[in-house]
Amino acid sequence: MLDAETQAKYESLQSILRDMESVLIAYSGGVDSALLLKVAHDVLGDRALGALAASEAYAPEETQEALDVAKQMGLPLLTLETHELEDERYAENSFNRCYFCKTELFTQLEPLAREHKLHFIAYGVNKDDDGDFRPGQKAAREFGVRGPLKEAEMGKKEIRAVARMLGLPVWDKPAMACFSSRIPYGSRVDVASLQMVYKAEKYLREQGFRQLRVRHHDKIARIEVERSEIPRLVEEQMSRNVTDALRKIGYAYVTVDLLGYRTGSLNESFFKKKKAMNEG
Repeated sequence: MLDAETQAKYESLQSILRDMESVLIAYSGGVDSALLLKVAHDVLGDRALGALAASEAYAPEETQEALDVAKQMGLPLLTLETHELEDERYAENSFNRCYFCKTELFTQLEPLAREHKLHFIAYGVNKDDDGDFRPGQKAAREFGVRGPLKEAEMGKKEIRAVARMLGLPVWDKPAMACFSSRIPYGSRVDVASLQMVYKAEKYLREQGFRQLRVRHHDKIARIEVERSEIPRLVEEQMSRNVTDALRKIGYAYVTVDLLGYRTGSLNESFFKKKKAMNEG
């Protein structure tokens, strides 16, 4: 059962999607886009399609899991490949990298929406995303891409609650983001760096760490796990095993972030610099 406020937001989401009449959902397999696609399909039937983009910036296991989840839920899905790394503006990794990523995605989704005669394109931005630096939202506005979850004022808590009620297998899936988000702004994004992050995070997940990031500072790996998991990570044998494994991947030094896992931690220094410039 949903509480009254969450139920009202869920009904608002249904109404928003119903008014859209037809929509192509940018689907990643995470809880936000999965819920959006599920509710859109419930409301609009075959007038709602999902589109999953494969890219070198995401783990192949994540792509396959997203396909499996959609199949399990009986949700119609188109697949495509994006090539954001071929855009030098993306690869140079400025503060608005995500703008160029979303521009590439939406550029490819537009003809798909036209081909299938779908009125709108939508993606899984939600109310909680307002608190972080999200240049991808600028691209969405320019392309006229809708954010029905945000329009319904749904944050992550409500999204997970509704997803759980509807039986989505990803209702409690940890937040995911492309591997480029692990690389500090100004450090070039290339396939070699993305592969190092992928292998490092894959190893840590195999050790049982669920919510994590490996921030890539050239030859330094800065590991973020939930604060409750830090004692297990720094236990003597585990820390030795993790260090050995990540050194084999190519890192010279392996560190642990004492503040633990948090989304957008690489944005923290950006906002500090911005604030200092404004005060100067």
